[in-house]
Amino acid sequence: MTQSTLHDRLDTLGLKGFKSSLIRQCDDPNYDQLPFNDRLLQLLDAEINERENRKIKRLMHNSAIKDKQASLENIEYSAKRGVERSHILSLATCDYIDKGQNILITGATGVGKSFLAQALAKRAIHQGLSAIYYRVSRLLEEIKLARLEGTYTKTIQKLSKHQLLILDDFGVTPLKSDELNDLFEVIEERTLGGSTIITAQLPVKEWHAYLGNETIADAMMDRLIYSAHRIEMKGESMRKTLAQK
Repeated sequence: MTQSTLHDRLDTLGLKGFKSSLIRQCDDPNYDQLPFNDRLLQLLDAEINERENRKIKRLMHNSAIKDKQASLENIEYSAKRGVERSHILSLATCDYIDKGQNILITGATGVGKSFLAQALAKRAIHQGLSAIYYRVSRLLEEIKLARLEGTYTKTIQKLSKHQLLILDDFGVTPLKSDELNDLFEVIEERTLGGSTIITAQLPVKEWHAYLGNETIADAMMDRLIYSAHRIEMKGESMRKTLAQK
């Protein structure tokens, strides 16, 4: 079998990482000294890495995460800001997702709530988990459109399939009755199917009053708060600090 034929077979099988590694081996005479099993193992490892990278790239694209700079390495850790390194690093393991726990991030505008939420989501994606980012207002608009198009149930079910859902800017504007019901359906559908990160300017203790409808508020708060991790961010706006610098 010619090298060209071998490459064609690898292309047919979609073994891109295997092929690239094989070409490198053929171009490097040092590989001739390695036993066959060692060379084969390196080829297989290269294929595994290639597939993992493609998966992460696909998950990142589908996540709709906006902040390209968001990462746990870029966070300014400080007890004064309410962001302690030990707490965030414990969340970085993503065990909370396996346990179906939520994260509630509160604080004034500009303190970095969205940045932290997206950084945590990126870490989950790099561990092969699916995540989706929404501003609450945008999510409610999408659900409203789905109802008009007759795809409401499908849309709610689709949201439940992601292992991590980020709801950004919760509590910014009053919720209409149908919007409150829609938001509850999203939370309810995800109760046993994944974790949710919520960012809000409102302190958690004010969420019940914000939701208004006591029955739905009780049910939603019970699902969100039970065993949730809370991060109360403090300090001045990071945008203001960066502008001054």
